[in-house]
Amino acid sequence: MTTRWGICSAGKIAHDFATALKTLPASDHRVCAVAGRDIARAQQFASKHGIPRAYGSYEELANDAEIDVVYIGTIHTTHVAVAIQMMNHGKAVLCEKPFGVNAKEVRRAIATSREKGTFLMEAAWSRFLPSWLELQSQIVSGAVGDVRMVLASFGFRMGDKPIDRLVRKDMAGGAILDIGIYAITIASFVFGDEKPISISAAGNLLDTGVDEQVGITLTYAGGRVASLAISIGAHLPCEAVVVGTKGSLKLPYPFWSATKVETPTGVKEFPLPTLEGEEYCFTNSAGLRYEAEDVRKCLLAGKKESDIYPLAKTELIATLMDEVRRQVGVVYAQDK
Repeated sequence: MTTRWGICSAGKIAHDFATALKTLPASDHRVCAVAGRDIARAQQFASKHGIPRAYGSYEELANDAEIDVVYIGTIHTTHVAVAIQMMNHGKAVLCEKPFGVNAKEVRRAIATSREKGTFLMEAAWSRFLPSWLELQSQIVSGAVGDVRMVLASFGFRMGDKPIDRLVRKDMAGGAILDIGIYAITIASFVFGDEKPISISAAGNLLDTGVDEQVGITLTYAGGRVASLAISIGAHLPCEAVVVGTKGSLKLPYPFWSATKVETPTGVKEFPLPTLEGEEYCFTNSAGLRYEAEDVRKCLLAGKKESDIYPLAKTELIATLMDEVRRQVGVVYAQDK
């Protein structure tokens, strides 16, 4: 049975997702329709990716009876509303991160999923990558002993021309939601998605009221610590290091889409498939294929959430980001 996809958005990440699906068997995955706020852009997207139908509204896509699951790659502030719209029409949903602007929004979407009996997952693609799964395997095997610390950074300089979705408060801009989620996620991933016993965060805000750079310390039971740095104003190493009592592991740049793991016994590589003539907007986006594979497995098994990344983990990450924003002083209209 072919999993029939609909795509909400004709932007960069949607382009990468549609391209990544092409690396999977056409008998397993097919994009049947794309919807955008601008019908011309949706039509152009459809033409580029060989998609049979293009819509100028999300409601039209929601009403398309031939779609099993919808990938949502719209701007942050619309994620939950569009996800609920799709679930209200019985569609399964894979929604880009951050799933919601805050945990309250995430809980509302989860409640809709359970009420309607529809599959729902945040597109936390890093958790499905072979490199991340190998990192987890190394930790579980005791390769580095007892893990004591995670060190991770994600930062880049926007340049002279600000990027609207990163700097505007009405678009839920700032480093925390856009890239901080990756740093918080690697810490949570390594420590088994435990809830930290304390969170400490400090940073600075842009004139628009969103965070430019933040330092975050998550302290877990037993004295385990994650030290994280994020910035949209400076280039950072963008690596993640897991330090144990017997050695360390590293996901090199870019850790969120790494294709290798540095272990005490050597480097393990996980090359991504390539498609001749196809280009991606973001580094290693072919890795988006792995979350799509998990969605298909879940749908075929009749599951309403992923075993690898269940909704409780999405809610936890959203709750941690809420607290980091509270300490730094970033408040969105959705928080009030």
